[in-house]
Amino acid sequence: MTGCAGRRDRGTGRRLWAAGPLLCAILTLSACGGVDRFTTAPPSAGGPAKPARTVAQTPATEREHERILSSYGGAYDDPRLEALIGKTVDRLVAASDRPDQAYKVTILNSGAVNAFALPTGQLYVTRGLIALASDTSELSSVLSHEMAHVLAKHATIREDQARQAAVVTRVVTDMGNDPDLTALALAKTKLTMASFSRAQEFEADGIGVGISARARFDPYGAARFLTAMERNAALKAGKTSLDPRAQDFLSSHPATPERVQNAQNSARQFSSPEGGERDRETYLAAIDNIVYGEDPSEGFVRGRRFLHPKLGFSFAAPETFTLDNTAQAVIGVREGGTQAMRFDVVRVPSEQTLVDYLNSGWMENVEKGSAEELTINGFPAASATARGDQWQFKVYALRFGSDVYRFIFASKQKTTESDRNARETVGSFRRLTLEEIQAARPLRIKIITAQPGDTVESLSHRMSGVDRPAQRFRILNGLDANAQVKARDRVKIVVD
Repeated sequence: MTGCAGRRDRGTGRRLWAAGPLLCAILTLSACGGVDRFTTAPPSAGGPAKPARTVAQTPATEREHERILSSYGGAYDDPRLEALIGKTVDRLVAASDRPDQAYKVTILNSGAVNAFALPTGQLYVTRGLIALASDTSELSSVLSHEMAHVLAKHATIREDQARQAAVVTRVVTDMGNDPDLTALALAKTKLTMASFSRAQEFEADGIGVGISARARFDPYGAARFLTAMERNAALKAGKTSLDPRAQDFLSSHPATPERVQNAQNSARQFSSPEGGERDRETYLAAIDNIVYGEDPSEGFVRGRRFLHPKLGFSFAAPETFTLDNTAQAVIGVREGGTQAMRFDVVRVPSEQTLVDYLNSGWMENVEKGSAEELTINGFPAASATARGDQWQFKVYALRFGSDVYRFIFASKQKTTESDRNARETVGSFRRLTLEEIQAARPLRIKIITAQPGDTVESLSHRMSGVDRPAQRFRILNGLDANAQVKARDRVKIVVD
């Protein structure tokens, strides 16, 4: 929940709830603003300063830039990383067919593994992607790939496609209340854009590998990083996020075995006897201590618990639920998808009772007379029930300080278990202690040197706050299922 204290209910459409909470969560995501930071490269020592290249700004691109920042938690400020990226981009630009093309790179404060470009040459890369890469050649493969989208005008074509999709969305919205027709039209639009994108990705891979190779980076960095992303996505399987911040590179850059093979084939064309530069030591030094995963300042999930140290509260979801902290709400889904929950913050005037709020019409089909006042762990609260065509809803509103938080539980069928899950989750809402707030630090990447006798298993046991640590250790360090660490290897671990 980005900037949860500052987020308010923005007139969620009443009809939206009839489509079910998961669709609602997808369609009503929004976000807060962030601070713009761009990388700059110092002039080379002993030589004249290079003329500054500037990216053309238009009102449209400025709006899109702000939207991206707000969707991805703002910019991530790290001078070491900015210096490394600035130096890498300068090398890539000099080796490209368009050395006059200007680029700006923004590091996004998101644990997602993603990168993308705007037609003007504004490039974006998340700290999650930076943490996953193992050397500078892998990072250069991502940056050169995005530069290739700009050079081949793919970003402009995608912008046109996005405008067409927006038109379709508006037309579909005006069709009325037929959810099947709406879903079909939107699905067709997305499929058209996805199939169009695959051809672009292969072309951008080829162009990007060439740029990296001419810049004297290891041309096989692209194939290695594509493989790392596939393995990372497989580890996330079953935990599909509804948050655009959590959508990874593979969501918009489809990866297949053919694409990895294509990157390898492209690299062979540029291979040289001396090989390309990987620059692993410099890269690992630059990413040492980078934040990994969610930023606690925006609230974070630990297992079944959601904690928001900045706002000072926590709650726990039922054992069978998987929690996902999205830009506007915390979403929980039960295994099998038969139950779901949403937690968010809404604007309720201090003079309005919570029972009156639940009966105020923001949600359709609230059962008459079902709203009642409650006290939950000392906090004023109210609950109500509602019925949709396919879902049964139990809604709670809870006043915490000057904010009102809303729990919305949905189940295919009302059962003893669904009622118990709702009660226990709301009942777990509590104020964090000072000790808990002080202990809520972000996870970080730490670079260590493997000692004699260290193994994947022993090193992964030193990791904190991550699931399947041995698998994650292998993926973070580019180790396949049978590879082992060697003494004096520099490796990444995740620590609290």
